Amino acid sequence: MSYYFSNDNTVKSEVKKINVKINNISYSFYTDNGVFSKKGLDFGTRTLLESIPNLEGDILDLGCGYGPIGIYLAKSGNVDMVDINKRSMDLAIKNSELNNVKVNVFESDGFKNITKKYDYIVTNPPIRVGKNKLYELLFEAKKHLKDNGIMYLVVNKDQGAKSILKDLNNKYEANVINKNKGFYIIEAKNSKKL
Repeated sequence: MSYYFSNDNTVKSEVKKINVKINNISYSFYTDNGVFSKKGLDFGTRTLLESIPNLEGDILDLGCGYGPIGIYLAKSGNVDMVDINKRSMDLAIKNSELNNVKVNVFESDGFKNITKKYDYIVTNPPIRVGKNKLYELLFEAKKHLKDNGIMYLVVNKDQGAKSILKDLNNKYEANVINKNKGFYIIEAKNSKKL
């Protein structure tokens, strides 16, 4: 079975173009088989983007997929976008050109190829990688946030949002900033207190 958080070259390519509006701004994206939410912008990502404030500074889109998070955030920040899935990265590059934004897209399995620190990390994390790998990603993010940097993420209540929030508070100052149809938007601040 193929997963969007892996590299599977055997998945047949069928590129499609979708059009979406996020906060009343129109975007077009190419999607394909083997990437997350290929049929359209998923509700969790939409809720995330419509919930977070305007972000300025250095931003990391962790697990960028075909690029909606990073491309949306590129209007006001310097965005790096990473993914392990080569097809996703290729689409993210094409989509940044399609939407006339400048971003830096590169391959990284989690934080493996990331050396800098960011003001913000924004992610719709790959819940299906399993709890251990997910927590490794979420906790390692702290090392890649500047002091008082913030990670924003979306997690569905049915996929453990409450326990993730509780566990994030062991490393961050974490709060829910919005809930919508079971999706929790979590803000996790890299506070000097912790």
